[in-house]
Amino acid sequence: ATYLTDFVVYLGDVVTANNIPIANASLYWDQAISPTRSRGIPWASVFGNHDDAPFEWPMEWFAASGIPQLVCPVLNSGEECSFRGTSRLELMKNEMDNNFLSLSKSGPQDLWPGISNYVLQVLSKEKPHTPLVYLYFLDSGGGTYPEVISTAQADWFKRISEEINPDSRVPELIFWHIPSKAYKKVAPKFRIHKPCVGSINKEKVAAQEAEMGIMKILVKRPSVKAVFVGHNHGLDWCCPYGQLWLCFARHTGYGGYGNWARGSRILEINERPFSISSWIRMEDGSVHSEVILS
Repeated sequence: ATYLTDFVVYLGDVVTANNIPIANASLYWDQAISPTRSRGIPWASVFGNHDDAPFEWPMEWFAASGIPQLVCPVLNSGEECSFRGTSRLELMKNEMDNNFLSLSKSGPQDLWPGISNYVLQVLSKEKPHTPLVYLYFLDSGGGTYPEVISTAQADWFKRISEEINPDSRVPELIFWHIPSKAYKKVAPKFRIHKPCVGSINKEKVAAQEAEMGIMKILVKRPSVKAVFVGHNHGLDWCCPYGQLWLCFARHTGYGGYGNWARGSRILEINERPFSISSWIRMEDGSVHSEVILS
């Protein structure tokens, strides 16, 4: 539980860990989150499909002798290369052990193979120890895992949410990386038009491999206000799905595909009067696509 003024959520694909031929890719993870850490802002993270993607051998390594180099070309430090990559478990352990500002967690072991499954409660400033909003984080797989939110994860969410928020009185926000198949159902066909809100719709939704029950649970739960995902760099819209909103976060970092302008999705939670709103803030400071979520 925590009081928050500023808070950052990393929605996955922080690094392409298995494509970095060193033994510990968490060094690069630390660099990626350093702007947040240096400002003293707490954060939480979930994993995407690239954080532990299988290693891809560069073709140029085979051009001369046909034998891959023994020294990592990215470091030139004499360190031997490791083509095993850095697993989700290792990345999360480093995140938790070495960053006191990180609120990221490893989920229960019975939710294997997903790692980043946990819930945080944001506390009221006016009523100490009273939750204002619950934030749920789920591992949608990818990389070395299937791209799904499993039945076990769906059951875990149902059990935990009913335990800590039995009357659905406290609003809930959900974060994972790969959009569910429900996103394909509400996706704008061409231009983004009401009731959807956004500015770019340049791709088809790249959804999870299967739907295993999480969306049915979320739709039936009135306290769930929105789901936020990444994955598609050319989408930044929010669209209603039943009583909740399905939202993409704007492509923020400079890794990955696409040359669309960078920005980030902002969430604002006000206590009095209570409201949850969201908009996109671009790298140049401009804002657009505001939506009231609750």
